[in-house]
Amino acid sequence: MIFDQTQNRRQFLKNTSAATFGAMTAGAARATENDKKIEATADTCILLWMAGGMAAPDTFDPKHYEPFKEGLDVNRIMSTFPAIDTVVDNIKFTKGLENIAKVIDRGTLIRSHVLPDLGNILHSRHQYHWHTGYVPPVTVAAPHMGAWMAQALGPRNEAIPAFIDIGQRFNAGEREELKAFHTGGFLGSEYGPFLVPEPNDAIQTVRPPKGMSRQRFQRRYEAYREMVQASPAFGASDDFQQESLLRSIDSAYRLLDSPAAKAFDLELEPKESFDKYNTGRFGQGCLLARRLTEAGARFIEVTTEYVPFLHWDTHENGHTTAVKLKQQIDRPIAQLVLDLEERGLLDRTMIVLASEFSRDMIIEGVPGSTARDQSRAKTDVLKEMKHYGLHRHFTGSSSVLMFGGGIKKGNLYGESASERPCLATKDPISVEDLHATIYSAMGISPRYSVEVERRPFYVTKNGEGRAVSKLFS
Repeated sequence: MIFDQTQNRRQFLKNTSAATFGAMTAGAARATENDKKIEATADTCILLWMAGGMAAPDTFDPKHYEPFKEGLDVNRIMSTFPAIDTVVDNIKFTKGLENIAKVIDRGTLIRSHVLPDLGNILHSRHQYHWHTGYVPPVTVAAPHMGAWMAQALGPRNEAIPAFIDIGQRFNAGEREELKAFHTGGFLGSEYGPFLVPEPNDAIQTVRPPKGMSRQRFQRRYEAYREMVQASPAFGASDDFQQESLLRSIDSAYRLLDSPAAKAFDLELEPKESFDKYNTGRFGQGCLLARRLTEAGARFIEVTTEYVPFLHWDTHENGHTTAVKLKQQIDRPIAQLVLDLEERGLLDRTMIVLASEFSRDMIIEGVPGSTARDQSRAKTDVLKEMKHYGLHRHFTGSSSVLMFGGGIKKGNLYGESASERPCLATKDPISVEDLHATIYSAMGISPRYSVEVERRPFYVTKNGEGRAVSKLFS
């Protein structure tokens, strides 16, 4: 259940219980025996989510570059940044990603991640699909990837929430759509995300609200527990979801007294280390992810945050916005890789950087798509700087970075066409197969399922995802 963000006194309990009422009324989910566990190459997964549609040709898949020039035909523009070298001879990035370029020898770049054209190409719809593996609407509330890992594998540290989501606020456009997949779904609230909207203030999520005594907070905790037990939202057949929500509340309350809560306090990080990450909310989120990985979290998502027409949702001013976003993500992502490596954690921590789709200057979706063109910068020739960028949603190919967790080092996998349309031309990877690869690394079979409403519900759609073995060492 998600409460109003303005209710500060309830903020702590809100962070622990992000399941929707639809999820709470789904009934009990019973585990089946479909190869739940396989040999794992990773213990923790960190998802770095480039929310809003990161343009591959302006980041990790450089194409023909044309600098801004008034009157330039937009058909000639495929990248708005020049290519740069990386430490791997056959891999190039685009300008502004120099720090990640120095650590790609520790990971794999995929240039052939293919997203489906879901009709009207809507961010929330594609993000729901990517995070759960299922295209909405779904007859039951599909669990987030992090919830599956929490349920199938359990916590690494009993005191640390198994699934932690960092950086996404729910007080702007499409907030209800975002809430729909930030849940444990039918698995239960106990497997939903522990929400940390503001990473620099994360310690407040594991403390009573400011100005409230511990005794008063305990009374409120007990009152809230009683409210859940008496809630009419739960019928006689919903004991499972009710008990699951109660367990999530109790687990969060126990965290207040645990020494592990210090992992949430960025003020404890040495200044020199903090400054390396401090490029803003996303950089602070990467630092928090590193601290939580050390403390024993199972799944952590750090997002650049999805807000319509902001951040990677570049319907205009694409180039100018990408310059700023690269400054926010480049140093902290590279530092996260280096810090985990230095601490001996990278080999057992899988880092995945992904987005819901890419972008193109000309094409919406893929050639032949009937999706409505949503670009705010429609023009045949460049007239002003706001037209310079990759503004339309493109699903034919996208880039994904993977580090650690048994993934090959210094590896380039797949490719996209060098001329428009930039469709994946070699080794395409679907959402189902990418998910299967991630789950397999974590020791979960792509055919693992639970029984919901007397039928199996698989961790990958219909259990058909296939791990890409060539991505592993």
